[in-house]
Amino acid sequence: MLMRIDKFLKNSRLIKRRTVAKEACDQDRVSINGKAAKAGTEVKVGDIIHIEFGNSSITARVLNLTESCKKEAAATMYEIIQ
Repeated sequence: MLMRIDKFLKNSRLIKRRTVAKEACDQDRVSINGKAAKAGTEVKVGDIIHIEFGNSSITARVLNLTESCKKEAAATMYEIIQ
């Protein structure tokens, strides 16, 4: 199963809104497996996502993809590496 990176970031609650996730991708602040990701880039289980937020950053591994999930279950979609 594949999912757009902007949708994954929103569903997993790594970024609160899809428009913000899209802007982060457009500004080259999101990468998948070391390559810059655009909003439409597909993400799959096992991919490593790196997000830059101003002067901090997050690296996470994709554990599962779900179309919609409750806030409590969102954290099960990824594992923070750094």
